[in-house]
Order: sequence, then C-alpha cells, then structure tokens
Amino acid sequence: MAVNIADLKALREQLGTGMSDTKAALEEAGGDVEKATEILRLKGAKGNAKRADRTTSEGLVAVAEGTGSITMIQLACETDFVAKNDKFIALADKVVAAVAAAGASTLEEALAAPAEGSTVQQVIEDQAATIGEKIELAKVSTLTGDAFATYLHRTSKDLPPQVGVIVAFSGDDAETARAVAQHIAMFDPTVVSRDDVPAEQVEKERALVTEIALGEGKPEAALPKIIEGRLTGFFKQIVLVDQDYARDNKQSVGKVLEAAGLTVSAFSRFKVGA
Repeated sequence: MAVNIADLKALREQLGTGMSDTKAALEEAGGDVEKATEILRLKGAKGNAKRADRTTSEGLVAVAEGTGSITMIQLACETDFVAKNDKFIALADKVVAAVAAAGASTLEEALAAPAEGSTVQQVIEDQAATIGEKIELAKVSTLTGDAFATYLHRTSKDLPPQVGVIVAFSGDDAETARAVAQHIAMFDPTVVSRDDVPAEQVEKERALVTEIALGEGKPEAALPKIIEGRLTGFFKQIVLVDQDYARDNKQSVGKVLEAAGLTVSAFSRFKVGA
C-alpha cells in the first residue's frame, strides 16, 4: 500500500525512527498511525531486551532545580559516541527535569516520575530503542536546602559533563560555594563533617592504624599521638571540612566556609564510569 507521507514524517519526528523501519511499520499497520507506533515500540523493546546485559560505562551528568531542591542524575550509555549525541543529551535534559519536578530522591521514584504522558523509565526505553544502545538511569540525588551550588566538569571538550557536584548550603557567598563544589569535584570527599562518618568505620580505621603502628615497633608511649595523627589523615581523605582547600592548601575547607559565612548541609558527587 502507498504510505501517507505526512504520517511517515510525523511518526519519524515523534519516535526518531529510521525511514525504512517507519515505512515498513505503517505498511504493516495498513496506514494506522497508532498501530504503527505500537509496532515500532515493540520492535524497540525487543532490541532493548537483547542489550540488557551490556555494560554502560559512558554517559553524562545533568542538573535541574526544583522548588526548594536540586536534582542531579547520571544517565549512562555504552559508548562515548552516543554520550555526545544530541538526542542523548536532550533525553538527559528531559529526564532530569521530570525527576526534579517530581522531587524524586531514589532511582525507583525517579523511574516512576511522570514524563511526556508516560514515565521516565518508558521515555528512556523508547529513546534507547531509537538510538540502538543500552541506556539507563544510573544514579539520582536530590538535595533540599536554602541555596544550591553546582559544578559540572567536562573531562573532554567534545563530551558532555562527566563529573557533577551539587551542594546545599546556607549563606550569601554563592561564589565561594561554587568554588567548594569545584573542590569536591577534584578531591572527592564522601561526607561533610566527622560526625557524618559511621562510628564503626572510625573504629575499624583506629584498629587498623593501631595494628600497623604496633607492627612498626613504635614506642608504646608514642602510640596515642601516632594513632591520632593517622586518624586525622584518614579524616582528611573523606571529610570535606577537614580537607586542604584546593585553591589554598594552607587553609582547610572548613576555615574557608567559616570565613565566607557558609554552612554546607549536604552534597553529592557523580562521576561517569565510577
């Protein structure tokens, strides 16, 4: 049968499918656009199922603000070729906007969030079928607070951002808050303060450095100071306010925040492939 050119064009624009696949679907559906859409989506879903076990080590990070909150996602794909594809980047923008609007803070909530008359999960699956790679929402973080700072870093100039940081803070110095977000991107702390480190993790580290010091034959009288010194080094690896500030290593991040009148309540850092 002859295919209606207007329907062919509209369906291709809607689903992003190829000319031959779209034409074949319309022919199979007898010109019924709704039925042709189902045929194309079913074909795409079968392709997605075949790709289910593939690894998604590429992708991007994207950020959107909601009402009194900020959301960051990591959208993953198989290749860097797709990561820099305009359709993939547009998909990430749609997804992060939908997740932020829903205030979702877990992957389950994010995938169920409304998007384009469906859900985020369905929108991702439809685009994966069109692009021909496995695409998945890898990570989601939503922070609430008085104010927010964002830093997105491109590891390569021809790729979209692959490292992202969002910071929830109180205070008025937005410039310093963003500089701290850049610091987090570089030095990868995991918590804001020592109080956020689980007690069992601290005790495990204390036991380890004690065992090491004893094995080195350190004088017993010097052990407490040595152990505390090594614990301080441990905290500087993971605690934001204890770290040496990236822009001035003679100051701690905590001192910089204090001088700027800022208090960080939470942060998240995503890195593609990590």
